Amino acid sequence: MSKNISSEMIDDFHGEINKDNHLKVIRNAGVRNELTELAMDWDSFRKIDHSFSDVVEGEMPATNQKSSGRCWGFAGLNLFRIHLGRKYNLKDFQFSQSYFMFWDKLEKSNYFLESILQTLDKDWNSRILMHLLSDPIQDGGQWDMWVNLVEKYGVVPQSEMSESFSSSQSARMNKMITRKLRENAKILRSKASKNSDATSLNKIKNGMLKDIYKMLTVHLGTPPKKFNWQTRDKKNNFIRFKNETPQSFFKNHVGLKLDEYICLINCPMSDKDYNKVYTVEFLGNVIEGKKIRYLNVTSGEMKQAAISSIKVNEPVWFGCDVGKFFHRDLGVMDTNLFDFNSFYGINFGMDKGSRLEYGDSQMTHAMLFTGVDLDSENSAKKWRVENSWGTKGGDKGYHIMSDNWFDEYNYEVVIHKSHVSKELQELFQKSDAIPLKPWDPMGALAK
Repeated sequence: MSKNISSEMIDDFHGEINKDNHLKVIRNAGVRNELTELAMDWDSFRKIDHSFSDVVEGEMPATNQKSSGRCWGFAGLNLFRIHLGRKYNLKDFQFSQSYFMFWDKLEKSNYFLESILQTLDKDWNSRILMHLLSDPIQDGGQWDMWVNLVEKYGVVPQSEMSESFSSSQSARMNKMITRKLRENAKILRSKASKNSDATSLNKIKNGMLKDIYKMLTVHLGTPPKKFNWQTRDKKNNFIRFKNETPQSFFKNHVGLKLDEYICLINCPMSDKDYNKVYTVEFLGNVIEGKKIRYLNVTSGEMKQAAISSIKVNEPVWFGCDVGKFFHRDLGVMDTNLFDFNSFYGINFGMDKGSRLEYGDSQMTHAMLFTGVDLDSENSAKKWRVENSWGTKGGDKGYHIMSDNWFDEYNYEVVIHKSHVSKELQELFQKSDAIPLKPWDPMGALAK
């Protein structure tokens, strides 16, 4: 049997198309228009409704990460500002997104160089070296990486370290720092091959980090060590706090106990079991910080925990594959919004686990649940989502996620332990974490 595409096959394909008048109409529309506008289902479109039965108090205008991959930190800061805003009755507030970016890049650089030192026995073209070298300081991150930064460096108001060109458009900065880090990796491996001891290699590494610090300062500015913060609340009362440090600002004005939060994932892959804890090798930022830690549960368990949180006014950080069945202008994530099967006349049939295993989906973006629409039986119909792409899409930057979309493309929620069962708490806290390879889909970083 021939393995080639033959002229007879092409004639057969072409003949089928010529006999299908409906396909010709679809072709005529498709070559000149955007797919999602043509495939949008009218019945789903007409039911778009931005009202919700339960919404957390303290929502503020949507933030904008612009041309950067900092969604995970934006979502973390947006969660923090709800608590701070309610505490001081604020109409609007933003933490500095540049500040966490600065320390994340420096810590990722150190993490990368330490990983190079841990893999000196591997060939330069081994899969692990190729992985480490591919994108060592990308903008993306995970919840545990966020916690590591906050616990070590705290947070500051945006007025103390404003956005820069490179924080909002990070590609050039990342390319230049990555170029230097790859050179540093070569130097460290060359020194090690000449029998340099661990102390000497560490001294060389610290000199390399000094150069990275210089580069970050050029692109992002200098992080503050102490500052005063003042503002006015919704009633125009003046508020001022003096001699704050980034660490005291988080402790005194946000005050969340981050070690009490649990990261739940829904990953129905054939090699992963529910009620097991997983970690990811060579994934992190702060060397001495906590490791990535996920508890794999059903989608229903994730939803019930998120509903419980929202009902007591606690927003929920989550990670999903935002690009699937999503209309950015409408601000809607819904698996019924586009009828691709009817549009093409073919069936797209993979389930959630298969999409993960065969490279069709992974966590790409982190946002915040700030509301849920519940039916009479306390089941979710849709979710209110605070994004970090500005105020243009959806309801001034707040989006809708249908409950069926949650099941198919939401992968992770971060929940205070009080909203999960004692059994799940114990599993998360006491189970040994099963290590996953760095290229596992659960190793993807939210951008």
